[in-house]
Amino acid sequence: MKTNIKQTITKFLGSEKGQDKVVPIFSVIISLVVGAIVIGIIGKNPIGPYHNLLQGSGILPKASYAGGKGMLTDFMSFLNALTPLIFAALAVGVAFKAGLFNIGVSSQMLFAGFIATIVVGYSDMSGFMAKPLVILIGIVCGAVIGGLIGYLKYRFNINEVVSCIMVNYIFQYVISFFINMFYVDPVSRQSKAIGQAASLTLKNVEFLGMKMEVPLGIILAVLATFGLKFILDKTKLGYEMKTVGASQKAAKYAGIKVGRTMVVAMLISGALAGLAGVTFYLGYNTSIQPRVLSSVGYDAIAVSLLGNANPIGSMISAFLIMIISKGSTYMSSTAGVPQEIASVITALILLFSACSAYIKYRLKRTKNEAEEKNGQVSKIQEQMKEEA
Repeated sequence: MKTNIKQTITKFLGSEKGQDKVVPIFSVIISLVVGAIVIGIIGKNPIGPYHNLLQGSGILPKASYAGGKGMLTDFMSFLNALTPLIFAALAVGVAFKAGLFNIGVSSQMLFAGFIATIVVGYSDMSGFMAKPLVILIGIVCGAVIGGLIGYLKYRFNINEVVSCIMVNYIFQYVISFFINMFYVDPVSRQSKAIGQAASLTLKNVEFLGMKMEVPLGIILAVLATFGLKFILDKTKLGYEMKTVGASQKAAKYAGIKVGRTMVVAMLISGALAGLAGVTFYLGYNTSIQPRVLSSVGYDAIAVSLLGNANPIGSMISAFLIMIISKGSTYMSSTAGVPQEIASVITALILLFSACSAYIKYRLKRTKNEAEEKNGQVSKIQEQMKEEA
């Protein structure tokens, strides 16, 4: 019986190539089942809360809406929150591909957002000039910090995790100092709000009698996703990054310049983190809270892990995680389920995703055992035929 179950699961999860896609889906399904059990334990029907998560994210319609609001306004707000998470997940993923761990996405976001805020956000530029310049500053500032971390790894063999953590602290407190000294709003105790011309989110756009947010960065995020996918799969640079990530010794043997490839990977990673920063601080938000690093940079690590560091997989994972995050407030108010349950479900998804390597190992071992057993049975059958 136990053997049959193992064989059934192995067959369901498919070949080793297909497991990169099937195992994360399997992890999500198991997590949702366990989450449903948790909701059931507290005395609630899990169907309602899961339905509320989709309603709160604008995927499904709510029972009623306030004036000027609707399903479309909820969905546009959802996309506005999703945009920086996609960029951040791509930043983590491209570093993963090169065998690097960019844990400094949050500080790269903060640096890019701060520079764009003081250079463009407080200026009198027109929107036609300000918005492209914000994007350019985000790319350049993020790439500079990411490239510096990559260079320290290449030139002095300083672990990128250590560098990222140090940079996190440096920017967190240095930028906080400048905000509190020169740019603080005395009421909100955050940085002064940027002008609308510099914002990457159009506010109060009227459409079909509704007022909504229109995130301009979501288009760029989708283009970046497919562009990065093309680079990784179809270009020499992508091949070199993946080879370095798989084995630096093999890459050196193949004539690949490992150090240069790591620096380039971190440049790209930092640029994407910078885009996450400007879409977060000059899009989803309009100001910066001193001494606080955005959780988006850390959430992106888990999102990228769930998506196997694949650009399209990371975008889909970001969509899923944001549904749970964005819809949790409505779920709590409507179904009476504690908002922390959404965090539990997210944690379960990430836990099972983190176990994906072990799941693949067990599947491969089960498959090998089955092949050995079949081989032994075939030998016995052949011996019996010879004896007969």
